[in-house]
Amino acid sequence: MFLAKERATLAKFFPGLDEDLIKIPLMERENYNNSTHQANPTIRLFGEFGGPKLLIPAKYGGMQVTPLDALHIQRAIGSRSPSLAVAATMHHFTVAIIQEMMPPDDSGFDLFERVAKDNLFFSSGFAEGRTGSSIFQSHMQVKPVAGGLIISGSKKPCTLSMSMDLMTASVLLPALDGQGEEIALVVIPADSPGIERRPFWKSFALTGTESHEVVLNEVFVPEEYIYNMGSPNRFDKVVARSFIWFELLACAAYLGVSSALVERVFLTKRGIPSERVALATELESVMSALQGLACSIVGNEKHDDLVAQAVFVRLFVQNVIERVAMGAAELLGGMAFVESPEVAYLIASARALAFHPPSRLSAAAGLDKYLSGEPLQIG
Repeated sequence: MFLAKERATLAKFFPGLDEDLIKIPLMERENYNNSTHQANPTIRLFGEFGGPKLLIPAKYGGMQVTPLDALHIQRAIGSRSPSLAVAATMHHFTVAIIQEMMPPDDSGFDLFERVAKDNLFFSSGFAEGRTGSSIFQSHMQVKPVAGGLIISGSKKPCTLSMSMDLMTASVLLPALDGQGEEIALVVIPADSPGIERRPFWKSFALTGTESHEVVLNEVFVPEEYIYNMGSPNRFDKVVARSFIWFELLACAAYLGVSSALVERVFLTKRGIPSERVALATELESVMSALQGLACSIVGNEKHDDLVAQAVFVRLFVQNVIERVAMGAAELLGGMAFVESPEVAYLIASARALAFHPPSRLSAAAGLDKYLSGEPLQIG
């Protein structure tokens, strides 16, 4: 049965969540009320089910699911609520980054215990939304002070801007070895003085991600909430594995969105068997590629090779999603398109994978050089 494995995995870790999501009409699942600033109901529901602790290690009170399970869960959620899947991507991605930076003695990571205990959400203030930017590129101004940093700048869009409990952002700091600069991750409580939220998102697609502008006006970040990631110019372990986690989670989310369209084709028996199976074949091929990527996270390949594999898979997923979403819409027919906003909404939401870094152009240029024997660089 189509999506059976994914929904079974979702039910294993979050029994009842799928049923509760279905009770909310699709367009309500995808809504954020700019007038009342009422949170997206699916984000609130996900928090009530303990969603924020999905990737947090068990010793901190988390679920510690495997990358394969996370992949299945993301696809299942994406098939029900694109906005929730994309929002969850940003939270889980942040958890994955912090976990990669854990020191051997686990010092300073009571933060995970807080997130797991209280089901706190991280927003992700990286370079999302800026054409040509890498995920880790920083646009924040930083001033070192006694005991920490003063940070100013703006992030737009910032997913989970209204529901976030903790904001994360990337900044550039002098490298610990004195050679150039390195990326650092900072964690900022959402109620910190100097944080301002401004309406930004005007598209009808993925409104429920709460992706608005967050402005930081001289916000203080203490030393214990600053985590060094390494050089922005090379894929060391932390940067490489964080990049792979992002692509895995984002691709799975958008695969779920296109799967929702194909599921409608099967439920309504549109087209002929060979046409329906052709759409499912493309999606299941993508799922197999993502499963291979998920397994690579626990492997020992060179970092450049792992990142290159992630980009190859990302481009494959993006191409297939675009093709399948339109093919499914065509089989569903014009009346399905005009009688309800849902088909058009799912098409637009599935297409948004292309707007996450890396862009197709920058990825192709970097892979071309990599395949010619040069070091991998993805802008």
